[in-house]
Order: sequence, then structure tokens, then C-alpha cells
Amino acid sequence: MTESWVNSAERIGADLHLELSGPGGRRAALIRALREAVRGGRLAPGTRLPPYRSLAADLGVARNTVADAYAELVAEGWLTARQGSGTRVAERAEPLRRTVRTPVKAPARARGPRHDLRQGTPDASAFPRAAWAASYRRALQAAPNEAFGPGDPAGRRELREALTEYLARARGVRTEPDRIVVCSGFAHALRLLFGQGAGGMLRGPLGVEAYGLDFHRGLLATAGVRTVPLPLDEHGARVDLLGRERAVLLTPAHQFPTGGPLQPERRSAVVDWARARGTVVLEDDYDGEFRYDRKPVGALQGLDPERVIHVGSVSKSLSPALRLGWMVLPERYVGPVLAAKGEREGWASVLDQLALADFVVSGSYDRHVRRMRQRYRHRRDRLVTALAAHAPHIEVTGIAAGLHAVLRLPPGSERSTVKAAAWQGVALDGLAAFRHPEAAATAGDGLVVGYAAAAEHAYGAAVEALCGVLPPG
Repeated sequence: MTESWVNSAERIGADLHLELSGPGGRRAALIRALREAVRGGRLAPGTRLPPYRSLAADLGVARNTVADAYAELVAEGWLTARQGSGTRVAERAEPLRRTVRTPVKAPARARGPRHDLRQGTPDASAFPRAAWAASYRRALQAAPNEAFGPGDPAGRRELREALTEYLARARGVRTEPDRIVVCSGFAHALRLLFGQGAGGMLRGPLGVEAYGLDFHRGLLATAGVRTVPLPLDEHGARVDLLGRERAVLLTPAHQFPTGGPLQPERRSAVVDWARARGTVVLEDDYDGEFRYDRKPVGALQGLDPERVIHVGSVSKSLSPALRLGWMVLPERYVGPVLAAKGEREGWASVLDQLALADFVVSGSYDRHVRRMRQRYRHRRDRLVTALAAHAPHIEVTGIAAGLHAVLRLPPGSERSTVKAAAWQGVALDGLAAFRHPEAAATAGDGLVVGYAAAAEHAYGAAVEALCGVLPPG
């Protein structure tokens, strides 16, 4: 069997695949192939066929073989041949009518909520398109040729240098570019630190806060890591209860989801524990840029860069669609993390990394964060004001920072309130959804209300709908 693609648009206007097979030799096979191409509609009426010599060269057959095949098809009425216009598909050659199939309808997509008050997502409509596009263009123009080849598992040097300066200035992180590894977000960082490719770099049992993301706990469980919940109080996680755990995962700047920073004495205590145990603290700095009513809380990593792994991303400050994050590592973990990533791991886009580096260095990132900080603070204030007017019996906590608030509910009312909200098209989360399966319900009943995701024009209606489903005082 011989297969060839007649691939000159100049000769026939489109690629044509001819399969020469079957009995009778090359001439008979070519006749069958061309006849089938016309009958099936791949060669439309009026299409000009290649000259004998060109098609013969493409197919690897003799020129006379092509000439004889053309002549046979002209005699049959499939082709026409005129002096000066070459050989063409006859206008009266009707292609085989294709069976009309009823298109398979895609499953109907479930309608999204009318009002999105879920936590964890920034306002997608506020993405700085123009500034990002400008950074992307500058980064693309300035990128060296080697940027378009195989990448560095650690990430682009330009981004790691930009992050070194930014994190030191904005978050109090002490590091250098060679101790930063770019990843695609916090979940990716967990996979690298605890996954099979990490070679036992970090193992369980892992101390975690009693309330946190179930997705992260599930990811750790899949990696075979047992998590031990630490109770929470008004000062943050009870790190004094840490014992023989091999590491601890905290959100020290703004506990997720209950809110509030880890008390200074406990910050020092958990670092002392890590030193004594010869282990590390994992710091999830998930919304470190957004502070409203108190001075910014610096990164825990600044207390001891060799005992804290600082993890951040742009998923809250810019967009989760960018899939860009970073790990600031103790020196001894850099090599194992890079080995876990591998030489051809699915890294974050190099071009996105270069664009983010420019976005940071140019000051666009700081300007965007300041703008969004004002917008989210205004939204938080609107939420608090509306609750004070329509549901003064509902206590609002965890509002000094971040992108969500916690509404404390009367005992036993959380589940029914979440259900009522869903009926009214309001998407939000109950506090119980974030509790560790082995932890006591010390936080009580409550709602986790995100005030960032809703578009600006829809936010007022979302808050009004929320107030309408809250239990009476």
C-alpha cells in the first residue's frame, strides 16, 4: 500500500490524501483513489488536479501511470481536460450524498447561581487586561532566544529575582532567587513536597488547623499523609499542642476560614518547635496582600528562613487562571524539590512567568493590589453595613483582612440557612464544610461569605439576597 498527500495548494487548492491499494496495479489503484475522492466530495467539482509529473513525483509512480488514470476518468466523465486549463473535476460529477446525522446535543449545563458569594475567588471582571497585555508584550519582545527552549525546573530567573525583591518588601520574606521554586499554585506545592516523586522529603503525620480546605486534606490523604487537627481559638491555632508531628501547615497571616492572625507568641513558639524537632512549618500565604483594619502581618518565614517553607500565588491577587505560584524554601529542600519536579515536568508557562516578572518590576502589580484592596474593603463595608441594618443579631468576624467574612449563626441553623440560600440562588459555604473530620465543632455554626467573586454591578443584589435568607434573631 502506498499513501501520499498531494500538498500543493497551488495545484489543487487543498491537501489531498490518496491511498493506493487493492488489485490491478498502480494505475487501477490510482483510478479507484481519485474516483473515490470525487465521489466522497473530497475533490469538489471544478477542482484543478496536479499535472502528471507533479502527482507522479508525489505518489512515486510513473508519469504514464498518472496520464493513463486521468484519461480513463475523463472517458468515464469524472474529469475534464482542456488545453490551457489542465485537468479538473467535472462539474456534473455529483459527490456521494452524505448521511445527514442529527447533531448530538451536549448535555445541558446546570445554571450557575444567580449570586456568587463563595470564598476563594477574586473578581474576574477586575483582571487588569491592559496592564497585563502590556507586560506580556514587553516580556515577549525582551525574552532571550533560550527562553523558548527547555526550561529551568526552578522557574525563570527573571521572575525569581522579581519575587525576591517583592516578597522582602511586601511580606518580610528573607530569601534569594536560588531558594525560590516557581510552581502552579499551593496544591502543586503540596504535591511536590509530599508526593511520591519527593522521595520522602516531607511525611506525615502533619499538623493542620482544625478548619481549612478539604481539597488540601484530600490531596494529602491521597499521598498517604495523615493530618492531625489543631484546635483554634481567638489567638489562632493551638500550636502548643503540637507533639511528634513531622511538620505543620498553617495560615498564620489570616487563618482560613475563621479569620485572624496567629498571635505573635504562637508564631515564635511554632518556629521553636520546628527547630527542636528538626522539621519545618508550611506557611500558606494565600491572601497576604489584602489587609484593611490593621497593620500588615509579615510572613512567618522571616522569623527563620531555614525552618519555614513559604508558599504564595497570584490566584487571589490576580487570577487563578494564571496558575502561577512560588515556594520559598530552606536551602536543604531546594534540590529535592527540583528533583521532584523533574526535567520535563508540566511547569507553569515560561511566557506567563516572564510577563509576571515584568508586571511586578514595572509596579503594575502593586498598583493592581492597591486598587483591589480598596475595592474589596468597600465591598466588605457594604456587607457589614447591610447586616447591621437587616440582621443586627448576626455577628460578623474575620473581616480585618482577606476576601471573605464569617457570619456567626444561632446553633443548629447553619445547614438550613445554606439550603435556603441555595434555593434563592445564593452560592456560599457553611463553616462546617471546612472542619477537619477529626476536629470538634469549636467554631460553632456559621457562613463563609466571599465578597470578591461577584461582579461589581451584581454585588448589591447578592448582599440583599443573603440578608433575606438569614435566620431571624
